[in-house]
Amino acid sequence: MIIKFKENTKREEIETLRKSLVDLGFAIHESIGDTITVFGVVGDTTAYDINRLYAYEFVDSVLRIQEPFKRVNRKFHPNDSLIDVGGVVIGGKNIVVIGGPCAVESHEQMEIITPLIAGAGAKLLRAGAFKPRTSPYSFQGLGLEGLEILKSMNHKYKLPIVSEVMSLEDLPLFVGRVDLLQIGARNMQNYPLLREVGKTDIPVLLKRGLANTIEELLMSAEYILSEGNKNVILCERGIRTFEPSTRNTLDISAIPVLKKLTHLPIIIDPSHASGHWEYVESLSKAAVAAGCDGLIIEVHHEPEKALSDGQQSLKPERFHKLIADCRRIALAVDRTLE
Repeated sequence: MIIKFKENTKREEIETLRKSLVDLGFAIHESIGDTITVFGVVGDTTAYDINRLYAYEFVDSVLRIQEPFKRVNRKFHPNDSLIDVGGVVIGGKNIVVIGGPCAVESHEQMEIITPLIAGAGAKLLRAGAFKPRTSPYSFQGLGLEGLEILKSMNHKYKLPIVSEVMSLEDLPLFVGRVDLLQIGARNMQNYPLLREVGKTDIPVLLKRGLANTIEELLMSAEYILSEGNKNVILCERGIRTFEPSTRNTLDISAIPVLKKLTHLPIIIDPSHASGHWEYVESLSKAAVAAGCDGLIIEVHHEPEKALSDGQQSLKPERFHKLIADCRRIALAVDRTLE
């Protein structure tokens, strides 16, 4: 249920209604604008007569919400959320590019690729220290050593770090080492993990699962927000379809659909969506034109030698050109890419 107050309602009046609703067992999510305040009332309101709320002179309108997701719902929070990740704001008019290799392979590798990523215009550095692989015999990442390497890159090149956490047990290792916690597609419905990252104050990049609906993605985000962490960024990385030409099928339509349903920023991952480097550039441009808030792209200086996903990684020179191309598209749709 959403309660919209009249313009310039006094704080003491708002608090009077808040106490009344809390006493009835409801949780309140408050959104404060320049002149208007909105309550998102969370709980079973089916037996509550919403008409009685109009007895309060300062209540402008009341609306029941049918969608199961509440806190992530744009009706609760009409303005776009702006998420601060290590000083880089994601959401709003500017489009942010995240770049880096699929995995941390060595300190030497990261010393080569990181300045190239930064020089191309990326604002955050991505790389996996713990890798969820389809085969148990594939490279599984360097673990804690990889996180320490990423931390050293942050100190030297001042790029905030994005890396995937795979389990509850590993989560403490990420605190103080990573600026944006990535929840991968395979863990999108790992609810114990979602609850725990929700108890942190570290921003979260939540990837859509391989075969999950948009509503399921939003419900997973709801788990995180319900624990207190409001800094969630959604990521569309392609879903599994019957088409074998690409690794997955990028759901471009998810961008406008999510923009309608939620206030959370949306980032597109064209690398995992396509699985082939030669398609990454076209998908990136399409995503910018469709209204995404950012791109997360795999980049490797020697993709033929990469220990993970080299076939979908751009070389630095192509990455540099892609950002320049996307910058022009951003301007055409009244956005910026700085």
